[in-house]
Amino acid sequence: MVAQGSASLVEALQVGALIEELDIADLRARASTAPDVQFVFDNLERGSRNHLRAFVRQLNSRGATYAPSHLSRADFDAIVTSPMERGRSAVGDRSPDRESNPGPFHYE
Repeated sequence: MVAQGSASLVEALQVGALIEELDIADLRARASTAPDVQFVFDNLERGSRNHLRAFVRQLNSRGATYAPSHLSRADFDAIVTSPMERGRSAVGDRSPDRESNPGPFHYE
């Protein structure tokens, strides 16, 4: 992947999208029944979805495309056509949208 990504900016963006896609697939395959572990996995996946959106957006702005190889086309399209997501804090998040749903961990 390093060699491929070193060839050009478009190739680097392609490799970045591939890495994020792999991360999403891996995290989904390792779902956990432990709430604290799943909370971390959910946040990691959210970050990877945002990164995938950013890489695909940059590719599109350069006239290039990305074809998913580890996610279904439907899952990929759902990710890249949805808006960027904000994360959730596990500690003391008092933003307006968090008052009624503080998440699994809320320490004061």
